[in-house]
Amino acid sequence: MGRSGTNSGLAEDLLIELNRDGGVPLHRQIEASIRASIRAGRLRTGASLPPTRALAAGLGVSRGVVVEAYQQLVAEGYLASRSGGYTQVAASMPPVAADAGSTASTVRPAARRAGFRIDFGYGRTDVSQFPRAAWLRSIRTVLATTPNDRFAYLDGRGVPELREALCDYHNRVRGTSSVPDNVVICNGYAQAISLLIQVLALHGARRIALEDPSSDDDARVLAAAAGLDVVGIPVGPDGVQVDALHRADADAVVLTPSHQWPTGGVLSATARAEVIRWAKHRGAIVVEDDYDAEYRYDRSPVGAMQGLAPDHIVYCGTASKTLAPGLRLGWMVVPPQLVADVAAAKVLADRGSPVIEQLTFADFLTRGEFDRHLRRMRPVYRRRRNALLGALRTHLPDLEPAGIAAGQHVVAWLPPDLEEAAVVTAAARHGLGIKGVGPYRIAGTGPGGLIFGYAPLGETAIAEGVALLATAIREVRGS
Repeated sequence: MGRSGTNSGLAEDLLIELNRDGGVPLHRQIEASIRASIRAGRLRTGASLPPTRALAAGLGVSRGVVVEAYQQLVAEGYLASRSGGYTQVAASMPPVAADAGSTASTVRPAARRAGFRIDFGYGRTDVSQFPRAAWLRSIRTVLATTPNDRFAYLDGRGVPELREALCDYHNRVRGTSSVPDNVVICNGYAQAISLLIQVLALHGARRIALEDPSSDDDARVLAAAAGLDVVGIPVGPDGVQVDALHRADADAVVLTPSHQWPTGGVLSATARAEVIRWAKHRGAIVVEDDYDAEYRYDRSPVGAMQGLAPDHIVYCGTASKTLAPGLRLGWMVVPPQLVADVAAAKVLADRGSPVIEQLTFADFLTRGEFDRHLRRMRPVYRRRRNALLGALRTHLPDLEPAGIAAGQHVVAWLPPDLEEAAVVTAAARHGLGIKGVGPYRIAGTGPGGLIFGYAPLGETAIAEGVALLATAIREVRGS
């Protein structure tokens, strides 16, 4: 085919169309195409462009035409020439609005997506602190030393190395009673609870109990889809109210006993023993979500319940709060009578979690890097927790903080004159993201409170956020 008419070749990386019969110089057409891609966000800052020779060959033009186009875009600030002859995108433009007649916004895309100046949204750890160098060493070790057969399909429980490393860690640090054969690796807690609900329904469960309030929206939706009834068990200052559990007629209960979410209460030794008696009497299962027990500041470690009754408790752990949620690494220590069915459900779901990530985490644990990372992060989060409490004392002394001794969030109960939803709405108007306790209640009643997730925020941002909240609350009270 000849070169006349329109050339729609991709030139390896760029979508550039040249119309040789249109009367517009070819270098101008190349300029316009690259400029439009940068302005539309298709070419991001730092993206490398093809070398001039390669692009010229792909477009069927002389190299001088491409050089002239690049030079013009460098002069305009869209491109930059780097050492070694590389040309990269130097400018970042916000995407053009969908309405072609409107003027493009000058707000940075990231700021527009976030929507808040400061966000106290819960559930986010500080991923900027991820131990990249140590993790990379473990990846290199895995790739250099892992036998070939580990990269084939494995059984649904996961690689033996990680199951053994997790047992060693949790038996030492959390007081569990776990053996590798009873560990199932999964993609975070969300998949763990999904698999467990499937298996519980298979074993004849009819009703599942959840703490009220509780963050376990996954369990609510999945249980309903599996045909199970869901009942809320009220939570007091020290965790779930066990007397209500006895009245619930449930076949399983999901608990956060070491740091109740969101109230922060710790289930007492007496209450734990009563929950275990309840489970043994009914032949029920307790799901222990141990989501952030590693982060504690003003109290002694609280051991896991699983070590007290391994035949009745499923212990769930995750790397989402300790390392990064994007790893999608979670695990369960499952009672012996359920292991085969949970592993089979895992195989049916996705044929098993990624092997390299599992082996990398196993090496990371075994070399003590996980312990070192936690020792480094505890004082960081403690300082941020202290900054939050100090700002609340200064700006909002009538709010009552709770659950402050551990974790990555604090609940602050509102005084009776403040309506939770009104405060959350007013805070949003001032550029502050914060959630109330109300949406996490199953029964829908209880005192108003705000959930402060402080883990990813610096101390200055925390203080500024509380000051914004104080302004919003004065506005609510004034109205």
